Amino acid sequence: MNEQLPTENILFTPLKTTVDVIQDTILQRICFLEYSPGDQLKEAVIAKEFGVSRTPVRDALSRISHLGLIETKNGVGTVVVKMSDEKIAHLYEVRLELAALIGKLSPATIDDNHRIEATAIHEAALELQENFDPREFVRLNQRMQVLISSLIGNPVLQDFWHQSYFQAASIWQRMAVLFGDKVASALVRETEDLKTALEQNNIDAVGYLQRLHISYGYNLIRENMFGKEF
Repeated sequence: MNEQLPTENILFTPLKTTVDVIQDTILQRICFLEYSPGDQLKEAVIAKEFGVSRTPVRDALSRISHLGLIETKNGVGTVVVKMSDEKIAHLYEVRLELAALIGKLSPATIDDNHRIEATAIHEAALELQENFDPREFVRLNQRMQVLISSLIGNPVLQDFWHQSYFQAASIWQRMAVLFGDKVASALVRETEDLKTALEQNNIDAVGYLQRLHISYGYNLIRENMFGKEF
């Protein structure tokens, strides 16, 4: 049963069901490397943790499987997927193309809520630059992606953007640990660009800027992480 549960009051985030909460918790753990590639996710253990039956856990794992972050292996069970260099390359190729479509395919109307949230995110990025924390970097990126997703009016594009975002987010914790100062500065620039685009009511610029910053992140990964184990 998808009982409605209260969640933190985040702009653009609707009231979440039990399945949503379990899904979000598992996704966060994957993004924070609390669940590492190869780790087994046991339905019974997760169900006991949340005090629910296996049904909502199974539904949550099914959703995450569709995002490409976990898979079921015969004789092993459900495990967290390791992102190979090739898969990361393919992922970023897709993200670059998707970003170019933001602002072109049925974009949402920019309003004051978007501008207020963009300003708040940029201010948080400035604070993060002064006192960097990898987990907060991931959280702030997630918050920014919620904002960007709310600007996408085409539901198909929004679904693809959502899926590719979470696949990319699964490696951001490693990026943050390895390149703290670089990614902190890049996030400040990205949030400032987004804030300016929304202030100017320029939805086309949002997609262009996302493509630019995604390209920077991909180059950083390709030059420093490909072919290495962390």
